[in-house]
Amino acid sequence: MDWLINALYYIVPFIVLLGVLVFVHELGHYLIAKLCGVKVAEFSIGFGKKLWGFTDRSGTQWKISAVPLGGYCKFLGDGDAASSSSDNQALSEEDKKYAFAFQNPFKKLAIVIGGPAANYFFAFLIFAGVFYFLGKVDFPPVVGDVIPGGAAEQAGIIKNDRIISVNGKKVETFADVQKEVELNTAEKVAVEIERDGKVIQKSFALRPVTNDPAITETEKPMLGIRSITVCEVERTDVSAWEAVSDAAYETWRITEMTLRGVGQMISGTRSADDVGGIIRIAEMSGDISRESGWIDFVIFMALLSINLGLINLFPIPLLDGGHVVIYLIEIVIRREISEKVKDYIFRVGLFIIIALMLLATYNDFARLFHRWFTE
Repeated sequence: MDWLINALYYIVPFIVLLGVLVFVHELGHYLIAKLCGVKVAEFSIGFGKKLWGFTDRSGTQWKISAVPLGGYCKFLGDGDAASSSSDNQALSEEDKKYAFAFQNPFKKLAIVIGGPAANYFFAFLIFAGVFYFLGKVDFPPVVGDVIPGGAAEQAGIIKNDRIISVNGKKVETFADVQKEVELNTAEKVAVEIERDGKVIQKSFALRPVTNDPAITETEKPMLGIRSITVCEVERTDVSAWEAVSDAAYETWRITEMTLRGVGQMISGTRSADDVGGIIRIAEMSGDISRESGWIDFVIFMALLSINLGLINLFPIPLLDGGHVVIYLIEIVIRREISEKVKDYIFRVGLFIIIALMLLATYNDFARLFHRWFTE
């Protein structure tokens, strides 16, 4: 019975999380399509067999499908759910006015960008709402505790040291410290600290933390420090404008951190082991739902929404970003790329996506097995 309860702790939050994010993404495509006069034939959360659905007055079939690992908007005239092919032979001249394939590239571009834009806007709203209604807590870059045996202790960092910069990057909050350490790929990390009014430079190697039950990723090199506690920081109320401004900054901060990490993987300075997939998402959403409150879960949803929007903008065929590149090319050359060329492009994209999915799944299982056999 315990295994069933544990499974529900991971499965239910994962389905809720993914369902909301997919709905937001596809709703972005849907709303822009309606504004551009394009008819949406199907709006699906999930793939495969339809479990439940209805057809609205405009003829759009809304449905929930059996495999909850994505979703799609299928427009009038699309040959498949990814809009990578067209089925225009059965369309009348009247239908062609509302078919996606017969729209100008500017409208196509707007519709494609609508999905990632909706994910970004959704995350922005979450951050703004949390800051405005719950207030904001900024943890300063001050060492609240040093983990015994960690890299910081070995380097002589002590409690109440204030961290000024990490690897030459100025830090203003403890989250900034965590971000720079997370993105560190060198053998050593350079830390500038302030102690009793004096600035001290330290350079040392990060070390895994193996003696802290609160840390599960025991092979991950860390600084080995904790921030000051929430009891030592005052929660400050912010105005609506400050909440909007802080939400915009937080959205950009997460985007910038993700892009830097991806850039490091492409350049070879970061291992591809950090690539994760749906199993990793399910694991993290389950852990958060069990050990933290609903606020942390909602914030995690915002973070994933940004990542979903950003990844979809990568110039990979079949993803929204691949379509963006195609429509931008068509705008420049002032003619449509042939279906044969598009077919080859999308085949390459399918190969890339399958390869990335296999890599992510392998990493997920490797991480999961390591967690099972080390706990």
